[in-house]
Amino acid sequence: MLGGVRTLCYLFVFRLSFSGKAIHRIFLSQAQEAFFEGHVHAFQRLGGVPRGKVRYDNLSSAVAQVLGFTRAWVETDRWTAFRSWAGLEVFYCRPGIDGAHEKGGVEGEVGRFRRNRLVPVPVVATLAELNAQVDLWDEEDEQRRIGERARTVGEYFAIEKPFLQPLPDDHFETGRLFSPRVDRYSQITVRMNRYSVPVRLIGRQVRVLLHACELVVYDGRTEVARHERLGSRGQVRLDLDHYLEGLLRKPGALPGATALEQARATGKFTPVHEAWWEAARRADGDAAGTRSLIEVLLLHRHMTHEQVVAGIAAALRAGALTADAVALEARRAAEAEPPAEQPDRPSADERRPGRVISLTRRRLAALPPDNRPLPSVAAYDQLLRHPRPPAEGSTT
Repeated sequence: MLGGVRTLCYLFVFRLSFSGKAIHRIFLSQAQEAFFEGHVHAFQRLGGVPRGKVRYDNLSSAVAQVLGFTRAWVETDRWTAFRSWAGLEVFYCRPGIDGAHEKGGVEGEVGRFRRNRLVPVPVVATLAELNAQVDLWDEEDEQRRIGERARTVGEYFAIEKPFLQPLPDDHFETGRLFSPRVDRYSQITVRMNRYSVPVRLIGRQVRVLLHACELVVYDGRTEVARHERLGSRGQVRLDLDHYLEGLLRKPGALPGATALEQARATGKFTPVHEAWWEAARRADGDAAGTRSLIEVLLLHRHMTHEQVVAGIAAALRAGALTADAVALEARRAAEAEPPAEQPDRPSADERRPGRVISLTRRRLAALPPDNRPLPSVAAYDQLLRHPRPPAEGSTT
């Protein structure tokens, strides 16, 4: 149950044969990006990469084609690059029933983990919350014993860990790159799902980096949008902030906008926004009141969500139904917040209201004392004892 919706998820499992230590990760899809990110997460949790052969089924993320019922196969290009980066020595099991016994350890681990940890169905708000809980379960499983073994999983893993090879120093980009063009609705289509981008990019080609759980959009080298990845096909993910400039010209499109409905569902458009909008429309009319609301929403680009909501609430109590009043109250709320702890804090005298802080004095205070003598021009005074001779032909 993800955010109140029953959602189909997929479990990635990476298990060490000697110790039985297993790392689990849950994703919304079985895409190749999730396959790679699951490996990276497993290597980080284990603290290294196995030196021996790692057994795999003939899954499509790694194997592009199996040549008959043999061990001949054709790997995908990105998987070849990934395993070369990680230094993995792979072993592909036989397809079908003939290879079922070759990966019994990890197959049994999938069933054990699901029965003991995922029954009943977990109820969480986000996938990140669920994966954080999965990491805790993996740590608890180090105390269990497999069958009649004399030691726990954690004790066997302590023996096995020194034999892992170190993680690669360089970074491997697990995401997949796309270059879609923004349509007239300020949306891009990636893997048969649509995501919004700022309206200023309509008609332009952008770069998209698709990860297992999120999607990042770049205009050149500048990040312009970031969305949670949609799991199924034919869905739409819209950000209300991307459409504000267009809605300023056509405020009548806001009440029925899909982006507004999604903002309400995610909690970005709160009941405080609703109350202020209703009051502004009663006072100034639908068009003018909606434009004032859009100007208030633009404040979220420069201030935190909590500060803007506090400013809206304060302006609503005072009956001030203008965006300028909301901005003023939001700044007051920001100033009232306690400052974050900083290593180089000014002294009490410098924090006194109305006192101008000299940055030069603060820098000099941190320098060691200078014991050198002050500069002097005494050496040049001897030139004053020799007056300049008069020029020829001049009279005194």
